[in-house]
Amino acid sequence: MKLNTRSRYAVMALADIASFSTQNPVSLRDISLRQNISLVYLEQIFSKLKKNNIVKSIRGTNGGYILIKDPEKIKLSNIFLAVDEKVKTVQCKKESKKACNGKLTKCITHNLWDDLETHINEFFDKKNLGDLLKNNLEKRI
Repeated sequence: MKLNTRSRYAVMALADIASFSTQNPVSLRDISLRQNISLVYLEQIFSKLKKNNIVKSIRGTNGGYILIKDPEKIKLSNIFLAVDEKVKTVQCKKESKKACNGKLTKCITHNLWDDLETHINEFFDKKNLGDLLKNNLEKRI
C-alpha cells in the first residue's frame, strides 16, 4: 500500500492547526516543532494545501495559516488529493490494459488489492479532520 509521508504530514499539520487554534493563524515553525516535521517540507506541503483552498495564509508578525473550512468539512481524501496523493495498493492504473506485473493479464490477486484500494479510499472519504480531533480528545479522557 502506498501512502507517503507528504500525505501523512499534511494530515498531521492540519490536525495541529485545528486543535491549537480555530481563528488565530498558526505558524509553520510551531507546527514543525510540535509535530517534528521539517519546516522546508511543511512549506512545500502548505503551498499545495493553499493552492487547493484548504488553508489560507495570513502575513505579518502574528501570521501563519488558518483552515478555510471547519475541520468537520475537510475530508481526509481531499487533503490527499491536494498534495497529489491517493492511496494505491496496485501499481497499475485501473484503465490500463497492461497489468502491474507488465504482462497482458492481471496477476491472480489483482482484484483483491483493487477492492482493498476502493475500501481504503472510501474510508478516507468518510473521515474528516473533526473526526481526528474528536478521537484524540476521547482517548485523552
